[in-house]
Amino acid sequence: MKTAVLLSGGVDSSVALFRLKEQGGHQLSAYYLKIWLEDELSYLGDCPWEEDLEYARAVCDQAGVPLKVIPLQTEYYEKVVSYAIEELKAGHTPSPDIFCNLRVKFGAFFDKVEDSFDKVASGHYAVSGFEEGVAKLWRSPDPVKDQSYFLSHLTQAQVAKVLFPIGSLHKSEVRQWAATWNLANKDRKDSQGICFLGKIKYNDFVKYYLGEKPGLIVERETGKKLGEHKGFWFHTIGQRQGLGLGNGPWFVVAKDIDANVVYVSHQEHRDEQGKSRFVCGKLTWISRPPRQEQSLVCKLRHGPDLIPCSIQWGSSPSGEPRLQVQLARPDRGLAPGQFCVLYEGTECLGGGMILEALWNS
Repeated sequence: MKTAVLLSGGVDSSVALFRLKEQGGHQLSAYYLKIWLEDELSYLGDCPWEEDLEYARAVCDQAGVPLKVIPLQTEYYEKVVSYAIEELKAGHTPSPDIFCNLRVKFGAFFDKVEDSFDKVASGHYAVSGFEEGVAKLWRSPDPVKDQSYFLSHLTQAQVAKVLFPIGSLHKSEVRQWAATWNLANKDRKDSQGICFLGKIKYNDFVKYYLGEKPGLIVERETGKKLGEHKGFWFHTIGQRQGLGLGNGPWFVVAKDIDANVVYVSHQEHRDEQGKSRFVCGKLTWISRPPRQEQSLVCKLRHGPDLIPCSIQWGSSPSGEPRLQVQLARPDRGLAPGQFCVLYEGTECLGGGMILEALWNS
């Protein structure tokens, strides 16, 4: 079986490569995807791609697997970065890592290699497989590292072609395997942050594209001016850090885009801002859409938190499918633009973009 392995230079994808090598039956080739921001905005921070590539080469040399570098800077900008910029400009909370996987790692890369490979493997924490000939995606047993949220918008064709060799492992087991094989990056720290930024600071990235637009920070309950912000696009619902306000903690609870006002609430009022109903659009499903009578849980962001929920199908005035989601408990960080991902048991069904959070009735 001809298998391409996406290698980032980190320990997860490296262990994935070695697991496939030990498993046997794979004719392996490794690929490092060179992304858009790492050269052009390198002056904003220490971009790690040269170090990443050095580690990737060391691992491939040890494994005896050829490594190729695929430049995808243009594709990253057009398919991921531009989306994030437009969402921020609209006052939304983007989820660029979802589109990073859908449109680039398992999208543009698939287009580049065409039909050269039977499977494409990566170091993601998720489980893929087939049931009755249908490709499905399940959560990783490691609840903290599980990345099914970021993989939730893959198509049926994409899930059918991917392999996640470490998806059934916990992070501690991955580290143990890296030590057993004495990999060059066995002690390397995990990367953090948004997929395309590397070590570039998020606010520096936002400022580069959207600049600054000073406005007021206002207490929602009283209308009192508490301070100023440099642009509503620097802030997201639920944010606590970076507000520069005293006598906190304060949390961002709303934004008025037209008036360029960021509204905050003090910790003592924060629970009042929780919402448990919202409407989703731009729906995509991996194997099948959920049914209203199903017992479901959802994720509203990457992480271990799973919230029981129920759904009700509807449609927009133009006939596009809509989903109203009712949470079993309120969430204080619901924001337009972020994604709700639905699960039946451990199976990831897919999800959609939050269009509107509704006040509890």
